[in-house]
Amino acid sequence: MATQHPPVSDWSTDFDHTDPQWVADPYPIWDDLRSRCPVAHSDRYGGTWLPVSHEDVSAVAYDTEHFTSRSVVVSEVRPGPDDLPAPIGLAPPITSDPPFHPLARRLLLPAFSPKRIRAYEPFTRELCVELLDATAGRTEIDAAVDYAQHIPLRVIVKMLGFPQEDADIFRRFIRMVLEDVDQSAEERQAQIQDGELDEYMDARIAEHLAHPQDDLTTFLLEAELDGEKLAPEHVRGTMVLLMIAGIDTTWSAIGASLWHLAQNPADRQRLAADPDLMPTAVEEFLRAYAPVTMARLVAQDFDFRGRHMKEGDWLLLPFPAANRDPAVFPDADEVRIDRVENRHAAFGLGIHRCIGSNLARMELRIALEEWMKRYPDFELSDPEKVTWSAGQVRGPRCVPVRTLQAT
Repeated sequence: MATQHPPVSDWSTDFDHTDPQWVADPYPIWDDLRSRCPVAHSDRYGGTWLPVSHEDVSAVAYDTEHFTSRSVVVSEVRPGPDDLPAPIGLAPPITSDPPFHPLARRLLLPAFSPKRIRAYEPFTRELCVELLDATAGRTEIDAAVDYAQHIPLRVIVKMLGFPQEDADIFRRFIRMVLEDVDQSAEERQAQIQDGELDEYMDARIAEHLAHPQDDLTTFLLEAELDGEKLAPEHVRGTMVLLMIAGIDTTWSAIGASLWHLAQNPADRQRLAADPDLMPTAVEEFLRAYAPVTMARLVAQDFDFRGRHMKEGDWLLLPFPAANRDPAVFPDADEVRIDRVENRHAAFGLGIHRCIGSNLARMELRIALEEWMKRYPDFELSDPEKVTWSAGQVRGPRCVPVRTLQAT
């Protein structure tokens, strides 16, 4: 994505998470800031803070008194306390604060239990095989475009009980919410107020009210809080959350894992020879290439690590930077697929830790298992053509690979 902002002049005082340098390779930026400026500040987006150590990221994630989650995507549109529906927020429970948050989160737990997620494994595996079958006879494949992007997209569409042919519509919505963040406030506001996403969700809700199904949409429509059905904006917002948070993140994780394997023959060979290594490899890929940076708004003026933060300031919460902190992870910048001690923060920290972690792990594991069965040996065909998404979910959007051996 081409940014509308000028290039960054000093990452400690002028950072921008949509800058091409950050998009291409943020790790050296975080290493530099960690050593000299653990909490950076930028005037962009109306004022934004950036902690980069594991300790500071964790401190913010657990502090619900000084930081609010009512908006979690940094853009030029910065909502005030009265601009969003309280206590729900736009996408509950991720945009909800206590005391409402634990109620909204607890309601979703049964739908994402290990047992419920296991039920989607056959569909996921069949989908991966179908996608790989479509590449048969080719030696040049885009691991992101032809494979990774389709897996979480179609799994979430199935979980919500939406038509599979609507998957491409979801992709457009995701780009609007997560990647087009450097638009002007006027452009961003016009996009938000367009209403297309709400109209789409309302149509699916109406269909499910008329014809209930065994899926997540009907689950939400039948759920209750304090003996009452969920408010319409709660149902719609949670569906949007599942669509946004459940697709781009896992798509990015699968793509980044394949990008790594395409460049590291020793790791490829180990995984091909020892499939039992896959669980620890999955966790290491999640640590090393964690895709998600969340955001908070400062809830009240206060001092944090010697920096004076003002009410309404944005704060980026880069879990990927926390995962690369050498104070917590030995050889933090080295990808070790047999790393056993690995309490990474890829799924977040604190009360908003990702409720879909079981789902993401399952999709990533099966996607890699099926790829490695089909293509145990492959390499990047053109490293210069690899592109990465901008914004708060980072993952490769183009991963051209050459298969060296097919089975």
